[in-house]
Amino acid sequence: MAQLLLVEDDVLLGEALKASLEQDGHAVALARSAAQAKKLWQAVRFDLCLLDIRLPDGSGLDLCAGFQQERDTPVIFLTANNTDEDIVRGFQLGCDDYVTKPFAPEVLLQRVLAVLRRTGGAPQMIRYQDLEIDLDRQVVRRQGMTVRLTATEWKLLERLARSRGRVLTRTMLLEQIWDVEGSFVDENTLSVHIRRLRQKLEPDPKNPRYVVTVFGLGYTFGEAP
Repeated sequence: MAQLLLVEDDVLLGEALKASLEQDGHAVALARSAAQAKKLWQAVRFDLCLLDIRLPDGSGLDLCAGFQQERDTPVIFLTANNTDEDIVRGFQLGCDDYVTKPFAPEVLLQRVLAVLRRTGGAPQMIRYQDLEIDLDRQVVRRQGMTVRLTATEWKLLERLARSRGRVLTRTMLLEQIWDVEGSFVDENTLSVHIRRLRQKLEPDPKNPRYVVTVFGLGYTFGEAP
């Protein structure tokens, strides 16, 4: 679990992002001003900061500059400022990514995960009951025995496991596992891969406890929320 500092003055957006990031397994401290962000920064050693640029009492750019002087913490800017000048300025100050509004929450989750993975803040091992998922080596073990998965089965399991506590819809999984590679598949393809994954992982594939169906919505890893 990564410790994240989210600085966003828009109340509704800030709460929505906080909930989404927490569902993805992170601990999130939300600040709605530069002053609040500075207090939290002094109290907690964060793994990643997500900074809005336009704040009621200052600039996220100034916050980033100050934070970087104290410790080398990764920064992602979340902002409506989308000019080339703004983006270049952000990277000059040492940000690791620059996400312009509006954006889909799932896009932000993937950007956060990518930065944490690069900087060592992302979890490399997920354990649930007698299942052990080594994200770094892409190895799965159940009761200490290696379970051999295909590349697609691994992608499915990894995405579900990283999103533990959230329901991933069938559309989300289709887009994330296949469409990003430019291939079109139908929902039956997903069902086939889910069934094969369960046959390899589950003690009782007809009563799954790892890859769980949430009827009418999609799938989740472990107990349904």
